Amino acid sequence: MKNLLFIISFTLMSSAIHAQIKTNHIAVHVANLEKSSQFYEEILDLKEIDEPFKDGLHAWYDICGGAALHLIEAPDVPNEISKINHLCFSMENMDAFISRLKTTGYPFEDWPGEKGKITTRPDGVRQIYIQDPDGYWLEINDDY
Repeated sequence: MKNLLFIISFTLMSSAIHAQIKTNHIAVHVANLEKSSQFYEEILDLKEIDEPFKDGLHAWYDICGGAALHLIEAPDVPNEISKINHLCFSMENMDAFISRLKTTGYPFEDWPGEKGKITTRPDGVRQIYIQDPDGYWLEINDDY
């Protein structure tokens, strides 16, 4: 939690950007999407919402306040920190945020791991990934 507060503080420190951030989604790596979806729908009574990938490996659920739970099926749930498990914040001015990262030398990458690059999802949302000091992944996107 101390490290997450560091990232949030870092995000809000710049005098050039005083945009509020909000939680966009929480991504969870699951071994079996069907089984996990059944749990979240039937046990937790979450409402499934549209998901942009349409590949049978993702499911999205409304968790209120504009936030979503994003289930991602992938083999072998990892023992190490994985980019699939990440916290996502949406930025009102992502270009200014990226400029500040470049100015300060704070590393970021796209989904495949190419340093200094931006991913554009199938729905047009742009995203980058950064790591906190403990290596936990945070997605920053422009779906504000």
